[in-house]
Amino acid sequence: MQHAVGSPLPPPHQPGHGPVAGWSPAAHPPGPQHPGAHQGSAPVPPPPPPAPGFTGAPSAPVPPAPQHAPVPPVPETTGHVPLPPGGPVAMPSAPPATTADPAATTLAVLLIGPAGAGKTSVARYWAGRRRVPTAHISLDDVREWVRSGFADPQSGWNDHSEAQYRLARRTCGFAARNFLANGISCILDDAVFPDRPVVGLGGWKRHVGPGLLPVVLLPGLEIVLERNAERSGNRRLTDEEVARIHGRMAGWYGSGLPIIDNSQLDVPQTAQVLDEVLARSIASPPSW
Repeated sequence: MQHAVGSPLPPPHQPGHGPVAGWSPAAHPPGPQHPGAHQGSAPVPPPPPPAPGFTGAPSAPVPPAPQHAPVPPVPETTGHVPLPPGGPVAMPSAPPATTADPAATTLAVLLIGPAGAGKTSVARYWAGRRRVPTAHISLDDVREWVRSGFADPQSGWNDHSEAQYRLARRTCGFAARNFLANGISCILDDAVFPDRPVVGLGGWKRHVGPGLLPVVLLPGLEIVLERNAERSGNRRLTDEEVARIHGRMAGWYGSGLPIIDNSQLDVPQTAQVLDEVLARSIASPPSW
């Protein structure tokens, strides 16, 4: 089949090759060709002669082609915000006693207590009502990031559960240091035993820094058993295990750490007492 008008279509371009030999990229309409004409561009006609007797103004010089200044490179706009790196948390400076206000101070707090002491509830409430940005980091929450192969505390303490505990504590410490380096206070909660300083309190001090302020939350055994009974899933322990943990936590008495007995206090009242304890800790940091 022949086309009525126009030039034949070019053959398909092969990758890596130039135009096919014999193929002219400029298509010319049918008709006579003028000899000497430059193919590919139309001739420019000369300007018309001036009218007889007219002496016009001399033609203005042709302005040079505009020279564009080099365009400076556009900085990358990816939305990335540089953040200060997290380092060990130093001791908070002691403000004057008349202006000490822990609610307006950037702090790193470790809330210690047995299962059922109310650590998570108090920490979440305290963090949510401060006048400065504050994060709550729960070690139990971080431990449960492991879904397959989770070391269930109901199965007892062994090398597997201790390894996951140490990994979760290190992860919490890393998060706390980065929050604090960027002006966000942190409160962490964990069931730290006084008779295992290397695994417990010493590890927190190593991962967060010497400025971490520990506070022990230790209600009576009856209250702890009652609160544990309201739990579900792998966070609910047997009464025997709760009693054993509570007995070991009693070793914090005489340690020099501040202790809050919240047996008769609700969550808001306990958070208020926590602020009072922290104000004293800022003025005179505990030795631990």
